[in-house]
Formats: sequence, C-alpha cells, structure tokens
Amino acid sequence: MGPVLAVVLAAGGSTRMGRPKQLAELAGRPLLAHVLAAAEDAPVDRVVVALGGAATEVLDRVDLGRAEPLVVEGWVAGMGHVLASTLARATGDWGAVVVLLGDQPLVPGRAVARVVEAWRAGAGPVVTGTYGGRPGHPRLFDRRLLPDLLRLGGDAGARDLVTAHPEWVHRVEVGDLGSDADVDVEADLERVGQLLSTTTPSNGRQP
Repeated sequence: MGPVLAVVLAAGGSTRMGRPKQLAELAGRPLLAHVLAAAEDAPVDRVVVALGGAATEVLDRVDLGRAEPLVVEGWVAGMGHVLASTLARATGDWGAVVVLLGDQPLVPGRAVARVVEAWRAGAGPVVTGTYGGRPGHPRLFDRRLLPDLLRLGGDAGARDLVTAHPEWVHRVEVGDLGSDADVDVEADLERVGQLLSTTTPSNGRQP
C-alpha cells in the first residue's frame, strides 16, 4: 500500500503561551522532542516536521532525530495552510500521511502504529485515533485524498474535510495507550507534566 509519511505540525506562534511552546521544557527536554520521539518509534517510513514560529530557535535547540525540517512560509495563515504547504513540498511515493500535532506530547508511537495497521488492513481513506470514542490525533489520510488536502487553508486543518465526509472515517481507539492532551498555556504544561510522570515507564520512554 506504499510507504507512510508522518507530518508533525509545529509551526504555531504560541501566542497564548507567550513563548515558543515547542521549546518549553517537559521532563527535561523540549516539548516538541516528545512528539518527535513518538514519530521515531512509529512504523512510518519518513518524518517531516513543519516549522514556522520560532523556527530558527527550534532548529538550534531541538534534536530532530530523523525528522526533516520544513519551514513553512505564511504559517500564520493557520494549520490548514501549514498542512497543505507541507504536503505540497513533501514529494515522494508515499501511500498515506499520518498527522501529529507538535503540542500533544502524550500521543505515543504505539497509537500511530495502531492507526497505520488499520489502514494497512484496508480501513480508510481516513483513519483517526479516538480517546474514549472522541476523535483526535494521530489522523491518517490515504494518498487518494491528496488533492483535497492540498486545497486546505485557514486554521481548521483537515477537520472541516473530515466533518464533511464522515463516511470516509474509520475510528481506532487509542485512549488506552496515551492521551491527546495539548499544551496551549503554562498551566497545560504543568498538567501534562503530571500526566507524563504517571504514564512514563522506568526506561524513560512514553508508553
């Protein structure tokens, strides 16, 4: 069914936090590093991280591992624009793309694996992880939806596309593996840090 591309969206300006949340320290390393570690552990063939706000600082201070950085022009237009621009530039013969959000450090690689496995078993063209039945990320799109994804704009990301076509969506429960709690303000960072401390095994890796 083709290789799987992972896209980590980390281009926001962190206006609510007032400082680059990609770099906010969580359990001794930058917030974004946790998401990239999940992508590293996932069964994907290529990882691209979309940057925008504070891109220079992120490139200087975050170990991207195997992730390829892509700085998106006009990132302030919103998540939809960032995703469309990233996919337009991420050329290659990939069969599906898995989208992860750079401010959700508790989504583990095993959640990505469960979504990818469902797609490889024939689910789709959209496969979304759910948390107690509530849809969230990771979210996978089959390549046949690329024309629709390239038309995205604004800040809604692919949410409106998925809402308009519920018949496309296959849901996979991943809430037993982690959490899609995100970080927008300083209080979120403390809350997620507490969750991380209760879910991280002794080897230091996320579940």
